[in-house]
Amino acid sequence: MSTHHNDGVNVSISIAIDAMGGDHGSSVTVPAGINALEQYPDLKILLVGLSDELEDAVSASNSSAKNRLEIVPATQIVAMDESPALALKRKKDSSMRVAINAVKDATADACVSAGNTGALMAMARFVLKTLPGIDRPAIVGQLPRIGGSAYLLDMGASVDSPPELLLQFGLMGSTLVRHLEGKDKPVVRLLNIGIEDFKGNELIKQAAELFRESGLNYKGFIEGDGIYTDSVDVDVIVCDGFVGNVALKTSEGLAQMITTFLKEEFMRSPLKKMSGLIAKPAMNAFKHRVDHRQYNGATLLGLRGTVVKSHGGADEVAFSHAVHVAYHEAIKAVPQKIHQDLMSMQEAMQNSQQSVT
Repeated sequence: MSTHHNDGVNVSISIAIDAMGGDHGSSVTVPAGINALEQYPDLKILLVGLSDELEDAVSASNSSAKNRLEIVPATQIVAMDESPALALKRKKDSSMRVAINAVKDATADACVSAGNTGALMAMARFVLKTLPGIDRPAIVGQLPRIGGSAYLLDMGASVDSPPELLLQFGLMGSTLVRHLEGKDKPVVRLLNIGIEDFKGNELIKQAAELFRESGLNYKGFIEGDGIYTDSVDVDVIVCDGFVGNVALKTSEGLAQMITTFLKEEFMRSPLKKMSGLIAKPAMNAFKHRVDHRQYNGATLLGLRGTVVKSHGGADEVAFSHAVHVAYHEAIKAVPQKIHQDLMSMQEAMQNSQQSVT
């Protein structure tokens, strides 16, 4: 964590925003950044991108928090459909790359981007590197469930994950929840096709053995329906990126389908329209509880710095939440905590093996 001084204002956290990334660019990222400044008086925002465009966007705001904004010029933009390999090679002065560089140089404590996920992962891994003992990063995000929420990882960074990598995911997720949520022993489970020990493929069974010996608060398997229900207690759900991404996209589509079906039903007749008006407060409350924007912001966990990926189509509300995620992870110094916990777990497992032999 760093301490900066800006026009006499003390700020303890600085976040670099890839202001040109995503489907909407500066029309979303700039006001979202200003909203974050108004929420957190100790925050400084580095807006990275095309200077003229960003200056115009900032000047349109009347917020007094603008004195904690700094525009950092970048001459290139990474397109949403651009090849990650080509973006890494050719876009060294892109808003995405410059924002990540700010984390490496300790000019910023975290980076937020709504840009191309593949390019963000490639650049972040190249510039920041993974933590010692972490083979590959994981994308972790918070999901709502009955009675609270849970963190799911990996959401798509590593589609083929051996048991040892899944264990790393479990440790990182447990550390994240422990420090962000204040839970001493987060409950960790592996996503599987059943809760019985004999269910699943050999990979998941081997991973379960590693989890049992890890010292994590591992409580066994969880099925897909358990992600959102309270059928079992869980704080961290571990899976490979292929399964995690399918689960995430399926749930997003299901939520959209339910919302669409409800609207269609309330429009079928005048009587149903009246019923819809009566039910509107409850429907609005329901919409808020399942609003994916309130859970926007997935962290690229396992890097030597905090990088948060926002949904590409995020609006101002959703992108503000991604900045919120980056702020709190930077405050808690999550990468450093993961490194400490990994070293402790490895030492404990070595001592356990030595005592057996």
